[in-house]
Amino acid sequence: MEQSTHARTGIQTAEFQSRRERLLEHVRRESLSGYVLFDEHYIRYFTGFGFLSTERPVIFAQSAAGEMALLVPEFEVERVRAETAFERVESYPEYPGIEHPMRILARVVADLGIRGAIGADQDGYPGILGYQGPALSEVAGSAVSPLSAVIESMMARKSAGEIALIRESARWCEHAHRLLQEYSRPGLTEAEASLRAGHEATLAMLGELGEVGGQASSDGVSAGYRGQIGLRSSWAHAVAHNIEFQPGDVLVSETSAPIWGYHAELERAMIIGPASDEMRRLFDHTVAAQQVAFGALRPGVTCADVDGAVMRYLEQNDLQPYWRQHTGHSIGLRNHEAPFLDLGDHTPIEPGMVFTIEPGLYDAAIGGFRHSDTVVVTEDGIDALTDYPSDLESLTIPA
Repeated sequence: MEQSTHARTGIQTAEFQSRRERLLEHVRRESLSGYVLFDEHYIRYFTGFGFLSTERPVIFAQSAAGEMALLVPEFEVERVRAETAFERVESYPEYPGIEHPMRILARVVADLGIRGAIGADQDGYPGILGYQGPALSEVAGSAVSPLSAVIESMMARKSAGEIALIRESARWCEHAHRLLQEYSRPGLTEAEASLRAGHEATLAMLGELGEVGGQASSDGVSAGYRGQIGLRSSWAHAVAHNIEFQPGDVLVSETSAPIWGYHAELERAMIIGPASDEMRRLFDHTVAAQQVAFGALRPGVTCADVDGAVMRYLEQNDLQPYWRQHTGHSIGLRNHEAPFLDLGDHTPIEPGMVFTIEPGLYDAAIGGFRHSDTVVVTEDGIDALTDYPSDLESLTIPA
């Protein structure tokens, strides 16, 4: 019932079936009659179906017996039938419509045999883009048992197929970053460099790979700075202002390249022109802190342990005033996923987990310094999925 996948890197049909069966095992253990999913990433994870999430609900349901249905707005039916193999596609005329889509959903799940206690990622469609509507528990007249924690734990450990997609994403992040670094020169602007790099990288990726997952018009390879240019680079999350590059600027880059919905992350601190002694000091400590995290990340420790190792390095080198963020986060179908490499997250590290490693140092008088690499946890350590220079000489842009 899944949409067809790319022969080289797409997730196989059997893997989607296995994911759903694992969720059904939990549903049956909890004596639930079935489950309902509203979140777009969860639906893609269990079915492979990608769609534009708007105020119009798209909902996937499966009974404990295994019968499935997809509910979509009427104008999506033709595309769904053309691009997927869902056997049962239900629809509603429009949102909010004369009859609310959630009322129609109630009849669909009842017809599937989903009655009594129901599992769901949340109790109704989320209130995005102005959506309002009744809860699932209200329209179905049933108790709803939350499934998000179970689903997140499943998503945390990536399969070989998922890791291959993230590795491919990393390759195109690297390509885009090389272009971005080449096009970032004094006198040019953030928009000129980032749009050119993203455009060229996207066309190159599509030219080599062809279909990479039903991209929306806003998807593709991207590379830029999100406003982290000059002193603004000391803001860990800034926004773009089309700033003109100047000699002496510290830059913090970001890249993305979705491959069948999966993401890697590659970021680098760069400097335009020769680095001052203080810039070099903070840059070197940023690289060293990342190496500490690489060494600490392995099966048998916790996320808190990894962040703790980095925090001890910062304390030993009197760098606490420059600290702003935790060491990293998981990544996959979303740019940020659980678990988090944070002192407050005690999730055990397991093989197959994929993390960004990105401890940063931020000085309002100089700028910010952050390298981010994507790694997968192996049986005895980590395997780096991103591969890009991290030394100051390689990341110095001619003034």
